[in-house]
Amino acid sequence: MRVWAEIRFQKFLAAVAIMLNRPARAIACWQRVAILRPDDANVPAIIAHLTAAAGRREEARAWLQRSISIDPSRASVWFNLGFLQQEDGQEEDAIASFDRALALDDSLDRAWYGKALSLMRLGRVDDAVPLLKRNTELQPMSPFGWYQLAHAYHRLGQAERTAKVIRKLFEFEPQVARQLERETGIQVQSTPVGP
Repeated sequence: MRVWAEIRFQKFLAAVAIMLNRPARAIACWQRVAILRPDDANVPAIIAHLTAAAGRREEARAWLQRSISIDPSRASVWFNLGFLQQEDGQEEDAIASFDRALALDDSLDRAWYGKALSLMRLGRVDDAVPLLKRNTELQPMSPFGWYQLAHAYHRLGQAERTAKVIRKLFEFEPQVARQLERETGIQVQSTPVGP
């Protein structure tokens, strides 16, 4: 009973520290919880989030690895590891982490998107296209996947497909569509849409 009281108290202190914008204090509180709950995969995942937000990315990766070693079946943790690897330019490692996330949760739209970005950075644009399509199926109203899909088609020299994606974006994100027109030089809208 005493351990549970200490855990609740440390979580409360961590929440207060976050409200007061004291991330180091919040991390320290969660690290105490990690000692008290060494088999709880969620705790190192939370610490990873906090350390990454504080700019301590190497430490964040270590906490994510710890979470994975406790419970390797959490797709979101694999995704977060891939995201950090991608930010550090470790594209092949990121792809492997995104693949693990997708093997666990085929509907994790962010992992489809992240893997596609890494493939594009490696010059594997053809391989990225089906992943971006899957991302847009899962998140049809999010402009990010559509934006990258248009750029992938443009890089592949597929002007009509690029134009089709830009037209689609004009339906719900006209500012992004106009930006793509400027960036690709492909004009699909003869008059401005909206304000």
